[in-house]
Amino acid sequence: MCGIVGYAGTRDAGPILVEGLQKLEYRGYDSAGIAVMDADGAIGIVKGAGKLARLIATVEGVYPPGTTGIGHTRWATHGRPNDDNAHPHVDCTGNVVVIHNGIVENFLELKRELQAEGHRFASETDTETLAHLIERELDGGKDLVGSLRAAIGRIRGAHAIVVMARREPGVVAVARVGNAGGVVVGYGEHEVFVASDLPALLSQTRTVVFLTDGEVARIRCDGATYWSPEGEIIEKTAQTVPFDPVAAAKGTHKHFMLKEIMEQPECLMDTIRGRALFEPPSVDLEDLGIAPERLRAVSRVVLFGMGTSMHATMAGRAFFERIAGLPAEADNASEFRYRGAVLGPDTLVISVAQSGETVDTLEAMHEAKRLGALQVTVCNTPGAQSTRVADGTVYTRCGPEIAVASTKTLTASIAALYLLACHVAAARGIASETCMAELLEPLAHAPSLLGSVLQREGEIDQLAHRYHHAGHFLFLGRGLQYPVAMEGALKLKEVSYIHAEGYPAGEMKHGPIALIDERMPVVAIAVQDGSRDKMLSNIEQVKARDGKVIALATEGDDELASKADDVIWIPRLGEPGGPGSLLLPILTVAPLQLLAYHIALWRGCDVDQPRNLAKTVTVE
Repeated sequence: MCGIVGYAGTRDAGPILVEGLQKLEYRGYDSAGIAVMDADGAIGIVKGAGKLARLIATVEGVYPPGTTGIGHTRWATHGRPNDDNAHPHVDCTGNVVVIHNGIVENFLELKRELQAEGHRFASETDTETLAHLIERELDGGKDLVGSLRAAIGRIRGAHAIVVMARREPGVVAVARVGNAGGVVVGYGEHEVFVASDLPALLSQTRTVVFLTDGEVARIRCDGATYWSPEGEIIEKTAQTVPFDPVAAAKGTHKHFMLKEIMEQPECLMDTIRGRALFEPPSVDLEDLGIAPERLRAVSRVVLFGMGTSMHATMAGRAFFERIAGLPAEADNASEFRYRGAVLGPDTLVISVAQSGETVDTLEAMHEAKRLGALQVTVCNTPGAQSTRVADGTVYTRCGPEIAVASTKTLTASIAALYLLACHVAAARGIASETCMAELLEPLAHAPSLLGSVLQREGEIDQLAHRYHHAGHFLFLGRGLQYPVAMEGALKLKEVSYIHAEGYPAGEMKHGPIALIDERMPVVAIAVQDGSRDKMLSNIEQVKARDGKVIALATEGDDELASKADDVIWIPRLGEPGGPGSLLLPILTVAPLQLLAYHIALWRGCDVDQPRNLAKTVTVE
């Protein structure tokens, strides 16, 4: 995600902000900037495209004066990476300065409203709308915190926002909205820090407070004040982060698996940033390194991976057929090299591997290379072997995934494959600007909607308690929900040691139905994606045989809920059959990850290091 830092204290803010941003460089970015405010409210801004080294060279050791400041590293979404679009952003008068992590999903609507009122925009970003919204509220008589709270009431999506105003010297206001951007406040001696992630703070303090959805904070050198989503002042107890880097990396979570599940909205935004550009609508995979004319020559796509990565390729197959108009197939990498595949220069081979070191995937890649195919790998590990074999790479930018059971890298891989399919469609000339806008619009909503799904963790824990004694599970899905059913079964097997199978729902009557009785829970993924009615029929067949049904259903589908024993609600993502339906696996897989995690806990299993499993399989 974008790196965010803030400081209010007694020391010079500039060097502290830059040091904090350097600790967040591992997340990647395309521009950087800081804003520093002095005791009189004067604000100095240094920002621009490129790395922090360029910003440091620009200031030549002389930072804007002041002991209050904010800093940011940005991945572009709205507006290409350049000096104007770099954060921080200011309002018309230069009174308000803001940095932001997230996507303002309704920014065009807000921008037009503000322009009609006479606000002048200096950038192409969605973030600048926040500065103008806050300016308007300040002009109406509110203080900075009140203005920030009013502004976040107007925007859609999930966000971390940090803002200063000349009218309130020494004050930094902070907000967290939704679950797609972390905010941590750290306490020092006569100074308070803000960051989007712990590494930015650990060299300064280990006494921290984490903001939750809807909370707002005002920080000054003498401390912090917190407000609830309803606007009431609340007390938050600071905690001491262990010095042990492994324990610190878990943050507030008991296990890495849960932490990584909960990081998925942020990882999704990280994968999208700088690639999905919403105005004008386009996909920029500049790092891919494959010329458009080579992609235009592709007539067929072959995808492969292992385990969770293979399930991502099954979704990717649909993306390339429906978006890029190319025949596509997905295969298990360990079987691919034995099938005598027919490949050539007009075949695009796409491998998916979290580590980029999985032996079966690498062997399949070497076979594809021998046959002369063009290759792209989707990978989470910079410099991995798969990235050296492939002609081009799309990194998922998830950061380290510690738990053996992959979670965040799956949703990021699905998003990366979606972007790659859009990129290939554009290279082939079959995606107009209007079409691209329709394809990217649901992608902008996906992180915040995924965050809302993860907020159902408590409900899913209760389900896990009810079903953790089961000896077998059946997962059913159709279309793009079939690989989700496969993944749900895999996660349950991996971490809880319960026997589980994932099946295409149409296959149920061809064998698995014989297993169904009152002791067999069936997870039916029955969201409104075009196959809901057929899934309803499957649910009725299970109920007719006394099976217990846990249904994943679209919010408001009361008819389906009446047929199931338990329901996990999934928000809408566009119209059934539209581009949003292609991205629904990102929303439906998350509750199945949580279900597996909590069932494993109730059974007393080691969720981070399941028996007999390794994170990366490097031997056959």
